[in-house]
Amino acid sequence: MKRLYYILALVSAMIAPASLSAQNNEGRQERRSPQVRTGERETKKEDNGLPELTVRAQDMNERMTQETGNARWMRVIYREIDMTKEQNAPLYYPVRPLNKTMNLFSSIFQLMSEGKLTAYEYLDGYEVFDDAHIIDFRKDVLDRAYIYYEEAAGANAADPILVINESDVPSADVRAYYVKEAWYFDQNNSVFDVKTLALCPILTTTGDLGEQRLPLFWLPYENIRPYVSNSPIMTSDINNAKTFTIDDYFRRRMFDGEIIKTENLLNKPLREYYPEPDSLALAQQEIENQLETFRQSLYWKPDTTLLDPKEAKKAAREAAKQRKTTSATQKETQSKANPPAAKAERTAPVRSVRRR
Repeated sequence: MKRLYYILALVSAMIAPASLSAQNNEGRQERRSPQVRTGERETKKEDNGLPELTVRAQDMNERMTQETGNARWMRVIYREIDMTKEQNAPLYYPVRPLNKTMNLFSSIFQLMSEGKLTAYEYLDGYEVFDDAHIIDFRKDVLDRAYIYYEEAAGANAADPILVINESDVPSADVRAYYVKEAWYFDQNNSVFDVKTLALCPILTTTGDLGEQRLPLFWLPYENIRPYVSNSPIMTSDINNAKTFTIDDYFRRRMFDGEIIKTENLLNKPLREYYPEPDSLALAQQEIENQLETFRQSLYWKPDTTLLDPKEAKKAAREAAKQRKTTSATQKETQSKANPPAAKAERTAPVRSVRRR
């Protein structure tokens, strides 16, 4: 019996490593299969002209992230960027990829189709960036915006590969964006800055009821910044060198956007408070002036005339000239008020009695 027990133990010991190795190989194959799909998509991404997201780019994105936790003053503002304006044209053109150059929405659409960007549901005034509000690219973007696509033949039914023609991407119909930004003052670091929080592309569709605007989704700007920081754009018709990127356009605030809302307790846009166009324009300008006034009130401004030698000399000459004029005027007034006494008439000499 003991010999039989030893034989069974030896056989089980030989079988166990084989089963474990088979399970490990199956697990490796299961983990490796999504990576193969990702690699294929990355190859397509390189052909489309989008930059690679390297470790250095991720580290740069983390270091460029602006922390607003220490802000003692902050104001959240919503703007609308009209792509038809000349100042915002670098974010809109080319409407179709040209020489590996994409506009903003083409880059966003391509990255979302590859699963590299996570977008969140558009809620009017209640932006929540959590797992419960993550949108599905196929259902919430393609089907909702009526973007035509096909499923690749022979693909897995659970995870199909979608084929979208480049001409079906509605990059030309996204003519506006909502931009959510935070103006803040960090007292610990004495910094007054602006942070772009999120973007929302607005699709313009034409139907029986005319043109309709459809906000698609909210996209946190920090998720897309590593990609658009290496996307060059042309910003001038005279200088065709692509010296700026899409990230520079937002970070340097080179775009032109009108204020449509400020974060408030009632969560109402400015149009509800100011329905008339003239009053709305005055309210927008007043908010811009408030931000600029607050920024200027943070720092002490020296007298620039004292710092400029030419201006100081000019002021000194003017002061000396003014003093001379004042002195001459005072003397003339005093002489008129107190005229000099008249001289006595000359008389005949008096003979001294003492000498006589």
